[in-house]
Amino acid sequence: MAKLFLSLHVLAAILAIGPITVAASMFPRLARTAPTPETPTLLHKICRSYAYVGAAVPVLGIATGAALGVLSDAWLMVSIVLTGMAAGLLVAVILPGQGELLEGAEGAKGGKGAVAGEERRAAAKKLAMTTGVFNLLWAVVVVLMIVRPGSTTGA
Repeated sequence: MAKLFLSLHVLAAILAIGPITVAASMFPRLARTAPTPETPTLLHKICRSYAYVGAAVPVLGIATGAALGVLSDAWLMVSIVLTGMAAGLLVAVILPGQGELLEGAEGAKGGKGAVAGEERRAAAKKLAMTTGVFNLLWAVVVVLMIVRPGSTTGA
């Protein structure tokens, strides 16, 4: 059963978290530079939709950890905390930030002027930095999953 859970966990991570990290990384620049809002809107929809699918990753990870008997290992607990932090950033900062930039693009068409443009650039930079932290958290989780410090099977 552990092999099934592990296989599903890895597949869910690749198929759900991968697209979120790529789409979220592309969004800030395209939200500022795209001539039309269709591409940033699509990237936002990808992030939002895959976030639901991505919820399966920690669920399957915990099931895998339970099946392997490693739920109390420090590397897994740290991974769970980092996953929670990444999910929190996605739900509380990245997705709302993308939504605000998309709304701002519509407002800019209404003629808000240069101030709105500077505010959009600042918001896009903040979103890009937050997305970088989000991606870094996932990178650390991947390393922990592979190396498993303290594990008898770790590298």
